[in-house]
Amino acid sequence: MRIIKKYIGDLYLATRFYVVVGICILLFVITFFYTPLFIVPKILSFVIVMLLMIDYLFLFIIGKAPQVKRLMAERFSNSDENKVTIQVTNTMPFELYLEIIDELPVQFQKRDWVIYQHQKARQQKNIVYTLKPTERGEYEFGNIIVYVCSMLSLLKRRHDIEATVMVPVYPSFMQLRKYELLSKTTIQSEHGNKRMRKMGHSMEFEQIKEYVRGDDIRTINWKATARKSLLMVNNYTDEKSQQVYCLIDKGRLMKMPFNNLTLLDYAINSTLVLSNVCLQKQDKVGLITFSNKMGTLLAADRKPIQRANILQLLYNQETAYLESDYEMLYLQVRNRIKQRSLLILFANFESLSGLKRQLNYLRSIARHHLLMIVFFENTELQQLSSINATNVEEVYVKTIAEKFAFEKRLIVKELSKHGILSILTSPENLTVNTINKYLELKARQAI
Repeated sequence: MRIIKKYIGDLYLATRFYVVVGICILLFVITFFYTPLFIVPKILSFVIVMLLMIDYLFLFIIGKAPQVKRLMAERFSNSDENKVTIQVTNTMPFELYLEIIDELPVQFQKRDWVIYQHQKARQQKNIVYTLKPTERGEYEFGNIIVYVCSMLSLLKRRHDIEATVMVPVYPSFMQLRKYELLSKTTIQSEHGNKRMRKMGHSMEFEQIKEYVRGDDIRTINWKATARKSLLMVNNYTDEKSQQVYCLIDKGRLMKMPFNNLTLLDYAINSTLVLSNVCLQKQDKVGLITFSNKMGTLLAADRKPIQRANILQLLYNQETAYLESDYEMLYLQVRNRIKQRSLLILFANFESLSGLKRQLNYLRSIARHHLLMIVFFENTELQQLSSINATNVEEVYVKTIAEKFAFEKRLIVKELSKHGILSILTSPENLTVNTINKYLELKARQAI
């Protein structure tokens, strides 16, 4: 069976074969009416058979499989262009015509991916293309199929190159470098006096020292005072950083699509970039995800490994199709986050009534933390509200679109009335607007 597959199963007929055979058949038909020309198609048939044998000899007896490799990163970045390189080497001492098919993951739904190459003897070429995933998860690449034709191009031989590999698609880590410079724009480089605000005392003990006028009497160490017969106080390191938690709503409203990505994907990509900026600002970063039940909870930290921990946790987050439980979120925040922190909630509210159902829980959270809610504009509603209505149906559609767009602005006003910060942004501007607001809060020393 292996011999049959090797010498017959991988054999295919090229387009040129059908053209030549069609011409030969046409000549036979013509000689049926004019017999003196019968010798021409007979000679042509003999030549075709000889060329087929020579072509078969080149491809199956002398020929060797071309060397093909797929070169790409170990992981892909979601919603970004990821480069893939196919390296093809002609191992034959003569020219080849190649038809290369890369079996892409099913998520891309590309069934017509094919590249045609003409390679000289012993030549190596790199075929570069890009892939833009729109979903997180595991992407399975298949084999690379190569159809080889010699210079005669009458026959084709198929080579299946083993190249099966699984590539994980993570949240958009490519944006980390893109927004890295933005986090440094508010660093003050001028010389002179600079107003500094102490955030309080951390729990990290530094030393015991003698009491001097102005020290906080609440830090007196009575045991050390008794041993030294002098008034001694505990000294703690000043806290220069603050805790920042990203809260991601995974409810049904975050399933809404925009440019092939869901709102949840936009929130995850923005969270990853914002976490990197916060770590560069020496803030501690944590993560909470929730829907109808509690999801992931990562305690705030500023260690370098925290960025990798956040990336790994965001990798497999999925949207639930149920209403999010904000009461449960409030209880988790009260129980798990003891220190006053900046909480950035990525959610989506489509109506004022939907906000009011959760407003009491949001106000309760805002009493203990600095809460900022980031939610999304419906860009399709903006397009509908900007059309020129020409009939009753279009007037109705435009009016309803304007009503829902106006409710988004009412949501911002309602949150502001209760002292809750908010950002109303389009999905494509989410990352920039969120980082700008965070840097603004840092510059105002609000956190």
